[in-house]
Amino acid sequence: MNRQGNNTISLAEYFRHSAVPLSFFVVFYANYLYLIPKFFFRQQVRRYVIINIIFVAIVSLGLHFWQQMNFPPIPKPPIPHMQKGADFFHPRRFESNWVFYLRDVFSLTITVILSTTIKMSYRWTETESARSEAEKIKVEAEKSKTEAELKNLKNQLNPHFLLNTLNNIYALIAFSPEKAQQAVHDLSKLLRYVLYDNNQTFVSLKKEVAFMQNYIELMKIRLSEDVKVDVKFSILTNTDTKIAPLLFISLIENAFKHGVSYSAPSFINIKLEEYENGTIECHIENSYFPKNENDKSGSGIGLESMQKRLELLYPNHYTWNKGIKGNIYVSDLVINKEG
Repeated sequence: MNRQGNNTISLAEYFRHSAVPLSFFVVFYANYLYLIPKFFFRQQVRRYVIINIIFVAIVSLGLHFWQQMNFPPIPKPPIPHMQKGADFFHPRRFESNWVFYLRDVFSLTITVILSTTIKMSYRWTETESARSEAEKIKVEAEKSKTEAELKNLKNQLNPHFLLNTLNNIYALIAFSPEKAQQAVHDLSKLLRYVLYDNNQTFVSLKKEVAFMQNYIELMKIRLSEDVKVDVKFSILTNTDTKIAPLLFISLIENAFKHGVSYSAPSFINIKLEEYENGTIECHIENSYFPKNENDKSGSGIGLESMQKRLELLYPNHYTWNKGIKGNIYVSDLVINKEG
């Protein structure tokens, strides 16, 4: 028993007054813990609505009768011209009872809606969190796969490049040992770049251009005077552009492989240009002398590997047009700045 001033509140009175919040509590958690997962989340919405209508009606009736028993209405003056005891069924008194009942129904319905909203919000948060985690795992897996594929392609490209260069030096030894010695020296510089400087996904464009220039000079040693090679590299003075290593070398190798004839005049034109907006264009034209099937030089993997690397490193940021126009093979690769 608690005393405050002249008022006395007993434990029994406390529980009588707790009926209303307790009914809200029961309706809320009956939905939150059982009805929503059991019916609503299993696409049984109609059944869920019907059960809640019956549930709310029963709880409202029970609450109404509880209040009638424990909190009887204040006696009102008898309604004129009515027998004693019959005024309870008078329309005015009946209207008053239903007003309170509908008030309870409305309040409990709001409780059901609130419970459903909170449960759906919680489930949506869980779903989004799980989806985000799944997307994160997927991105990590794709990243690991891409890195593994790039590593594999570079492992293919390095021996491919070395094989082509050694073939050239081998042919050079037969008619010019001195040039062959210089070629070996140049090759050592190229291998230093291939083995050490290109281990990263992207390297400086300046270093890549220097590598290509050295490679072209090495290839030109064994060419006759009937082969015209025109090379133009135009990059910005203070450029800090990064590029995938050994990306253009496959195009250059292909030009020397198919563009040189030792019985007819031939040419190779190589042009690489960097623009202010970060775009890099590599344009190569060469006379076309297709090799027969017995010629295994280059092993045929250079351009195929390059296509895969472009897809992995520059998706939707490059265009590569190549083909034969008459007796001229044209390759035009444009790499756009990402962003």
